[in-house]
Amino acid sequence: MSLTEEILSQLPGDVLGGLRRSDRILTSIREGQPPVPTAVKENQQQLGAVDWDVLICGGTLGILIGCALAVQGFRVALLERGILRGRDQEWNISRQELEAFLKLSLLTNAELEQAIATEYNPARVGFDNGIEIWVENVLNIGVDPVYLLETLKQRFLAVGGKLFENTPFGEAVIHPDGVIVNNQYKARLLIDAMGHFSPITQQARQGRKPDAVCLVVGSCAQGFPENHTGDLILSLTPIQKQCQYFWEAFPARDGRTTYMFTYMDADPRHIGLEALFEDYLRLMPKYQNVELSQLKFQRALFGFFPSYRQSPLHTPWSRILPIGDSSGNQSPLSFGGFGAMVRHLERLTEGIDEALQTDQLSANALALLQPYQPSLSVTWLFQKAMSVGINQKIAPEQINELLSAVFRQMQESGEMVLKPFLQDVVQFPALTQTLLKTNFTHPGIVVKIIPHVGLLALLDWLVHYGNLAVYSALFWLSKSFEPWEKYLPNTSKYYWHRWVDAWKYGSGGDYENRERGI
Repeated sequence: MSLTEEILSQLPGDVLGGLRRSDRILTSIREGQPPVPTAVKENQQQLGAVDWDVLICGGTLGILIGCALAVQGFRVALLERGILRGRDQEWNISRQELEAFLKLSLLTNAELEQAIATEYNPARVGFDNGIEIWVENVLNIGVDPVYLLETLKQRFLAVGGKLFENTPFGEAVIHPDGVIVNNQYKARLLIDAMGHFSPITQQARQGRKPDAVCLVVGSCAQGFPENHTGDLILSLTPIQKQCQYFWEAFPARDGRTTYMFTYMDADPRHIGLEALFEDYLRLMPKYQNVELSQLKFQRALFGFFPSYRQSPLHTPWSRILPIGDSSGNQSPLSFGGFGAMVRHLERLTEGIDEALQTDQLSANALALLQPYQPSLSVTWLFQKAMSVGINQKIAPEQINELLSAVFRQMQESGEMVLKPFLQDVVQFPALTQTLLKTNFTHPGIVVKIIPHVGLLALLDWLVHYGNLAVYSALFWLSKSFEPWEKYLPNTSKYYWHRWVDAWKYGSGGDYENRERGI
């Protein structure tokens, strides 16, 4: 019996079966064989009267935007395939990002504080035989998803929202004046919040293989030595099995949560989730200085996150807007669905509000709500630099040495360079400063990166890097036009505001506003 079989057999439910089912899905995606559904159809006839302004499919993250829009006075319905309930495992986030719940009147101060299950400081970043950095107030808040989602659900219902639980999405038919879902629910706009494996997203992608995959395994357990600190990204080993393993850990209410993750391309010869879980358990004693026999496992955690270079996803249909993981608009480094959703919640709420008010619901108009962001696209090269091709030969410590050198320069440059990057915000001045210093102090390491990532990937990155500079300049210039916005027609305001949002978030300019509480 393997370690994985031994540990998972101790947990209630068919956890091992769930792990193996996830592995089979991963294999089908890697082999390019996932079925392509026909979930969306078009009909040129008028639909007539609709019951809702917005219909949201997928409740776990959909309730966030659903509640925000319902508070604004829109008629909102939400379809959830099961019972809308948060998972038991906390969601980690930074405190300033939670201000969005207060600004949008989704939670009171008391409710927000009650939603915080854990808080710790400091957090560690470190690499095998390299630098070790400690930072404070970065992803150090653990939010209780059960309480948060239940509170938002009750708020949503209190302001007139309609929740349909145990109602899975079947199909959507797009008409010129609305959309009907499951031949029953009629709305002006359909929001897809069903995640990476949404049938709408699968149809839009037409079975295309992801460009990269992040595999994650972990657990929450009791019995660890007392530890009130966390790990954001930590490596303890060189490259093995064509993978560089990274760890993260956080205190939890009922124990300590530890994850191990790795980046890779979609080659089917890479290891799967069960093999990764076995390595996770094998390396745990070294990581946490504890024997497995001392631990009481509360739950196991595992999953994989596909990502695509051409992101975010723009569907070809009018009146459909993918958000969250469905949109592919998440960092290729962190894949933080909850954090990314909260970061963009205020922007999406305002944008959808304007789209509905001005009837800008065409495919092209809605695409502006999920804009290209060079601040995210530049991180593709970083992710590629942390992964290893199945037949690639590089020095076992190369990734650790590179990351140690880069983070050393960010640390020396100060918190305003380091902390945004740890929260998935890349800004042109900070990135340029870090790259120049790293290249000057560690030229040998930088030279090794070119054959590792490939010349084409490097050239592609240079385009995004240049766009990051352009977006930074455009966002700075846009501030001088703010006094003139009031003279624009409402439809023109919609487009202007979407461009400014794209420049702001695409340059990392939103981070400064969040830091100041604006």
